[in-house]
Amino acid sequence: MNDDSISLNKFISSTGMCSRREADRMIESGRVLLNQKTAKKGNRVLPGDEVIVDGSKIKNKRRNDIYLAFNKPPGITCTTDLSDRDNIIDYINYPKRIFPIGRLDKPSTGLILLTNDGDIVNQILREENNHDKEYIVTIDRPVTPQFIKRMSGGIPMLGEVTKKCQVKKLGSHRFSIILTQGLNRQIRRMCEYLDTRVVTLKRIRIMNIHIDHLPVGSHRHLTKVELAELRKQL
Repeated sequence: MNDDSISLNKFISSTGMCSRREADRMIESGRVLLNQKTAKKGNRVLPGDEVIVDGSKIKNKRRNDIYLAFNKPPGITCTTDLSDRDNIIDYINYPKRIFPIGRLDKPSTGLILLTNDGDIVNQILREENNHDKEYIVTIDRPVTPQFIKRMSGGIPMLGEVTKKCQVKKLGSHRFSIILTQGLNRQIRRMCEYLDTRVVTLKRIRIMNIHIDHLPVGSHRHLTKVELAELRKQL
């Protein structure tokens, strides 16, 4: 392998266009050309190679990395698809290209990170890294000791059993939960399995990044201290 080469998905994500995962989807759907040929997953890019995405040539140029914390309101979709009228990108209206790290479902609120750094997206989303994500949940039934025990011990869903997690009662109908997984609608599905409906769901922390007093619908740049600790954990 040539030491000057870089994986194609990393090359695309390094431009700030998208995450590596999204780059792989672009490659698989035939939207990427490498030196005038349809690219394949696993291709590598050498200096001087030409990469074209959706008909436009892209360059691996140096960029200023952007890292934002956003307090998502309900009704916003965590997608870069601008045809979705409620997409997060248009809502924030940031002057440079960014994309969300992971997602919160449309009714949920709270902390989501956005960036133009495809590498950090991969590291945060990689499930085996067991990165904490903390939520506050309100349900339509009283939070009982039995409910806490079942939720924390693992719930069957999507053909597997969820990992054990920390669950703590906060009030008669409220609890906190810390997950290290990111299964689709995980908390809602876990509650549904226990015949319980989620009334509100808010994410308050991702790893060392806290939502604190960030107003709903607002965003801020991560601090140097937050970024240093985040990279240390990664």
